[in-house]
Amino acid sequence: MKALTLGWQAIRAKVTPKVGNIVGAMAPEASVPMLLLLLTLTIFVHVPLVLANAPGGKFATADGGDNDDPESQWGSFYDPQSVFCGDYDCYKILGFDHETWGSSPPDTKLITKNYRSMSRQWHPDKNRGRRAKERFVKINRAYEILTKKETRTEYDYLRDRPDEYYLKYGSNVLYKYAPQSDTSFVILILLAVASAFTWVAQQQKWQSVANRLIKASVEGLGSKEGGTDESLDIRERALLRLNEMREKKIEESESKANGTLPSPRKKDRLTNKERKQKEMDELHPIVAQLVKKEMLDFGGGYHQPTWRDLLLVKLLKLPLTLVQTSFWQAKYGIRRLRGLELNSDERERLTYRAVGEVAWHAASDEDREEMVTKDLWVTKNLEDWKEWSEVRKLGPGYQKRYGRWKKKQGSKVE
Repeated sequence: MKALTLGWQAIRAKVTPKVGNIVGAMAPEASVPMLLLLLTLTIFVHVPLVLANAPGGKFATADGGDNDDPESQWGSFYDPQSVFCGDYDCYKILGFDHETWGSSPPDTKLITKNYRSMSRQWHPDKNRGRRAKERFVKINRAYEILTKKETRTEYDYLRDRPDEYYLKYGSNVLYKYAPQSDTSFVILILLAVASAFTWVAQQQKWQSVANRLIKASVEGLGSKEGGTDESLDIRERALLRLNEMREKKIEESESKANGTLPSPRKKDRLTNKERKQKEMDELHPIVAQLVKKEMLDFGGGYHQPTWRDLLLVKLLKLPLTLVQTSFWQAKYGIRRLRGLELNSDERERLTYRAVGEVAWHAASDEDREEMVTKDLWVTKNLEDWKEWSEVRKLGPGYQKRYGRWKKKQGSKVE
């Protein structure tokens, strides 16, 4: 504060005579703005010079720091592992230069004197500069290195021997370890990516079945060709909607005519194959929309993705599923040891395991009731059921022939 006061007095002493000389030399008709401009330029030029020469010799900045850059005066030293003062020279940090002291290096007393002077200047409690604390730490480190005989001796020895420094402490000049990432954050990112993957995988799984259903509906495939009752039902509704769209289009064209005679329409000269292909092209978007809107779940895990399909949710539900499965298995084993008959829950669970998730969910309620009664957890019964399921897809004639063939096979075995 004292330096600033003396600096201001010096400014007044130097600036006032100069401005007076300029004003005196000007004509009386000079304008006031010109005087103000000259005064501003004079102050702008002389203020930094005067403050630089003011007591204290330095120009205090707004943040309480210093306009000089002391690091530029601290030299350099090969210390990649920061064993001593890092990239800076410990001597130059405290104001000494090993190239100029000759045969009279600074002793501990002189080092301590410079240290106390610089520590007072850069102490965080007295200097509010942004880098004051950082510089104060480096000054303390330099003082610690140079006031201990062992570390100072080693420091002086390694000054011009970087190869020996490398052999003892190594080097990380070329390679530096990145900051360690937060483990919880990394795990969270991995779970998010995995959950997104399971969502996309479930969508693709549902889409594969939906594409087959759309194809069967658009092409009008029968049961022998791979179609189902669902595909035929969707096709019928899609045809109704297509006819409505065609009728609406005709009505709109007639309303635009406004009573004028319609222009003679050219008949479409399309072959049956081309006409069928055109109808299929018009049906496809309608069928796809119906399937996406109504067929949310095909059964067997082939459903549109929901939040339950996220990997994170599955991991949270896994312990509960394991506990429930273990409890049911233990209960089932105890009942078998006691010789009790299978109850309805056990028969249903065993049948579900035998036929698989897809077949179980794809079957109707009546088919499930029939499956439970056939003891399909027995290998022979399961093979016969699978064979009969394939025969049921054929026509009545094939089913009758298959029945007669089975009877003949049974009589031969007997």
